[in-house]
Amino acid sequence: MKKKIAAIIGARPQFIKHYPFELEAVKKFELITIHTGQHYDQNMSQVFFDQLGMKKPDYLLSLGGGNHGEQTGKMLIEIEKIVEAEKPDALVVYGDTNSTLAGALVASKLHIKLIHIEAGLRSYNKDMPEEVNRVLTDHISDLLLVPSQVSVDNLQKEGIRNGVVIVGDIMKDLIRISKEKNILKKTTSSDYFYVTLHRPYNVDEKDRLAYVLEAMANVKKELIFAIHPRTRKRISDYGLQVAPHIELIDPQPYFENLNLLWNSSGLITDSGGMQKEAYWLEKPCLTIRKETEWVETLEGGANELVFEDLSDLNTILGNDDVNYNSDLYGDGLTSVKIVTEIEKLIGI
Repeated sequence: MKKKIAAIIGARPQFIKHYPFELEAVKKFELITIHTGQHYDQNMSQVFFDQLGMKKPDYLLSLGGGNHGEQTGKMLIEIEKIVEAEKPDALVVYGDTNSTLAGALVASKLHIKLIHIEAGLRSYNKDMPEEVNRVLTDHISDLLLVPSQVSVDNLQKEGIRNGVVIVGDIMKDLIRISKEKNILKKTTSSDYFYVTLHRPYNVDEKDRLAYVLEAMANVKKELIFAIHPRTRKRISDYGLQVAPHIELIDPQPYFENLNLLWNSSGLITDSGGMQKEAYWLEKPCLTIRKETEWVETLEGGANELVFEDLSDLNTILGNDDVNYNSDLYGDGLTSVKIVTEIEKLIGI
């Protein structure tokens, strides 16, 4: 009889991480997927079912919205009910969302082995709720699956040494899968920069958003900006202007998003995951943040952090002296390594 693993997902990046894991995990385990509905979006999520044949979550909750405490509390209650009924041998959580923390707390309270995929990341910015979520989750995890030595070092600084294993980054698996399935397609034009911005400190305050839009208006190339509905509303409410060469489009499903990046001249973002995707696709990245969890992407000039002074984006985006390490964050087979480590943990 197969051992049972429960996995918690709740936001779009966790779909990206879960799909490669699912492909490998179902070969060895009975896999139960619990989707909290934290950021459920048909446009963002359906592609994984339609294009890749990802299995529908065994449990789909509707726990998005509300303040962080309310949301996490509701998730705790509902996930605990499911876990008590299913009695899995271990519970898997990804990354740093409220869903991650809620799942981790349930596993800890019920004395179930907890596996944290993408452990050990640190921005050292406690104002980010994601930072709090990932730190707390790491400190109660039994198996901490990390992308690189930097994460090992981060955990050691906090006294966490047991159960830490470098496996690479599971998001790189999906880049490999996308290439194998010919989902990435080159188009004739790449004469634009792709833009995604969603962090509250960039888009929720009028003066800051106006400054970001002004800086992008000075970029001497077309910009395709996949804009969150909340940000679009902010622009309208604040009466701000968007330069004619900035094309606003709706948030894109995963593979359309990846193709827009693949065909671009580079990326302007405040996302975490897209910094890595730009690196793996060898696209220069300008990250409008003070810090990044993915510090290795800064090496070789592939990724540049800017925040206070956005006056000279053209120079940064025009930097051709970039070196990429094709082995950064693993070989694209992280999911295989993860399954092997889980087998060791639960005694298969």
